[in-house]
Amino acid sequence: MALLKIAKMGHPVLRRPADPVADPTDAAVRRLIGDMYETMADANGAGIAAPQVHVPLRVVMFQITPARAGRAGEDDDAGLPLTILINPEVRPLGDAMVEDWEGCLSVPGLRGLVPRHDRIRYRGLLPDGTWLEREVGGFHARVVQHECDHLDGILYPQRMTDLSKLVFESEFRHVVAEMAAGTDDDGMPEAANA
Repeated sequence: MALLKIAKMGHPVLRRPADPVADPTDAAVRRLIGDMYETMADANGAGIAAPQVHVPLRVVMFQITPARAGRAGEDDDAGLPLTILINPEVRPLGDAMVEDWEGCLSVPGLRGLVPRHDRIRYRGLLPDGTWLEREVGGFHARVVQHECDHLDGILYPQRMTDLSKLVFESEFRHVVAEMAAGTDDDGMPEAANA
């Protein structure tokens, strides 16, 4: 396994739709998955998509540690073990949207307030070629939507409705202080670096 270079906002690989994977069990796909995991872990990310490591294929992975689940206010304190999806599909369950703070490995140093569907159904192939399908909400749904957006050439700033809520991480403490003082009613932040 190897650490891969993370593509940054503006790179062409992040602006185009990724290609479907023909055979999820292929040895090259297994190597890619191993390298993606090592890169995500090294960057302390909640998830990563193949285009973020300069590979235009429809592969994502995400992992919600117990610490991240707790900060996000999730009921499941155990988090979510590593999940790898190949050629994933995401469908919203209803019209309810929720705004929360996100970060991204491809948009380093920034966080933004992003609206996402509150509940989704997703499915995708696992590395062994079997299907996984889940209905989820909360932070889990947010991370899946964020990662799958990468497969369609979308970065979280493109989802934002108010660019005044795009802030440098070094200044994010001011946002937290405003919310704690009651001057901002956007909710307590949990930024998913994905």
